[in-house]
Amino acid sequence: MKADSSTPEESADIAKPPLPNPPAGLLVVVGVLGLVFLFPVGYLVWGAIGLGGDFWGTLGSQQTLRPLRNSLLIASSVACSCLVLGTVLAWLVARTDLVGRRIWRLILALPLVIPSFVGATALLSAFGRGGLVPFVPRVEGFWGAFLVLTFLSYPYVYLPVLSRLSTTLPAMEESALLLGSGHGRTILRVVLPHIRESVLAGTMLVFLYGLSDFGAVALMRYDTLTRAIFSARLFDRATSLLLGLVLAGLALLVAGIERKSVSEPRKAPGIGRDQVRYRLGRWRLPSLVLVMMTGGVALAAPLAVFLFWVIRGSSTIGVGYSGITDGLGFLVGPVLNSALASLVAGVVAVVVTLPAAYAVARRRHFLSDLASASVTSVFALPGLVVALALVFWAISASGPLAAVYQTFPLLVLAYVLQFGAQSMRASQAAISALPMGYEDAALTLGVGGRRRFLRIDLPLVMPGLVAGGGLVMLSTLKELPATLLLAPIGFQTLSTRIWNAAEDGFFAEVGITSLVLILLSGLLTWLFVMRREFRV
Repeated sequence: MKADSSTPEESADIAKPPLPNPPAGLLVVVGVLGLVFLFPVGYLVWGAIGLGGDFWGTLGSQQTLRPLRNSLLIASSVACSCLVLGTVLAWLVARTDLVGRRIWRLILALPLVIPSFVGATALLSAFGRGGLVPFVPRVEGFWGAFLVLTFLSYPYVYLPVLSRLSTTLPAMEESALLLGSGHGRTILRVVLPHIRESVLAGTMLVFLYGLSDFGAVALMRYDTLTRAIFSARLFDRATSLLLGLVLAGLALLVAGIERKSVSEPRKAPGIGRDQVRYRLGRWRLPSLVLVMMTGGVALAAPLAVFLFWVIRGSSTIGVGYSGITDGLGFLVGPVLNSALASLVAGVVAVVVTLPAAYAVARRRHFLSDLASASVTSVFALPGLVVALALVFWAISASGPLAAVYQTFPLLVLAYVLQFGAQSMRASQAAISALPMGYEDAALTLGVGGRRRFLRIDLPLVMPGLVAGGGLVMLSTLKELPATLLLAPIGFQTLSTRIWNAAEDGFFAEVGITSLVLILLSGLLTWLFVMRREFRV
């Protein structure tokens, strides 16, 4: 008699009754959700088709090719520099005897809280005529944007690589070292293959960030697609639409490559185990200098610049805030507006994307897969492209919809479209982690799906929903182009207040407002991003 070789888990799976098909109502909601999230790209395609014969002529003109070349140059350059810098820093703090590596582990992740336009403002106000160090030439153009984006974007590579390096199984490294393999060869042949996917995923994310950035390149006067779109939006709608479509196509292409080349994350078997530590030897001092320089340039320098301007004040006549002795009443409105927009966007994103997350995790159907892909693809789009599509649609709308332009609901819609994927992924992960035993018991007892979800599933997944909403809040707080294009008249957020003050040269106001924004962003980043990363 042949013994049954199946595991208890496999036997339990075989005994489970098949899950019922998705309810028709859920499929309708999920289908509509997918169509809504496809709207930005669909509207840009429709607008580009309306160009007729001018489409190919505009596409091949220098007005399009020059910003396209610059966008690819800055995005690829920043991605390559962050690949090297982020990986090296993660390696130093995770697997070496670097001095103070525990505190550097946290400090090196903190530049994530500084928006690119805030970093660019700090760099511009620090050097050149009228700056803190007037005898040092001001860095602008490509090199200015490159420096800002590199030192503020490397955490996108640093954090996933650090997490992976902290959870790899050390047995293979130990075996290689015992068999006489040198440290360098062990790192190249054993460690790098384990972290390759994390490095690639972080690098692709940096490339998308560099491609979609608007604030830093605009302040540095570097002519990329985002800057050209923003400049042409009022006087050359056709060019603005076409450039937006080109930028959207590039972003979706990169996101598709990343999706195909990076597999699903595997369970990390090395959690809780001591990792192999490598001695730096003569490289100990240079490594410490590199870490200190990175933390100083990316975090300490911008904070020092803003603090100096706040203390020094401004002698410009007519400035609402001229120094540390002034009150901060002018910040009440922007802080409240930023908090309101972030909170509403976070809640709406959770509610809107929850049906798709539930359908993918519990009621797999081709419509749910398409809706999930739709939501995720919009997250790859630059915020300027999403806002541009909504702007042109609202301007051309007729009837009651004509009054929707520059209203708070339209602004929230832009935030939800752009950042909804963050909420959906967090919700999907929380729902997937629920034990299937609850579903089986409910089906056996004849409890309806809606009642079971409200009474059992929803309370259990609430922490995941809160985390997803918090990520949307964090992204909304730092969003600039969508807010500039769609915010109601007189509705100022911290981001737009910084932008306007920087353009006017009111550096004391830029300093105090940036510090407040960094403080709020740091709090949300710790609660919803870094606290989970550093539990390992």
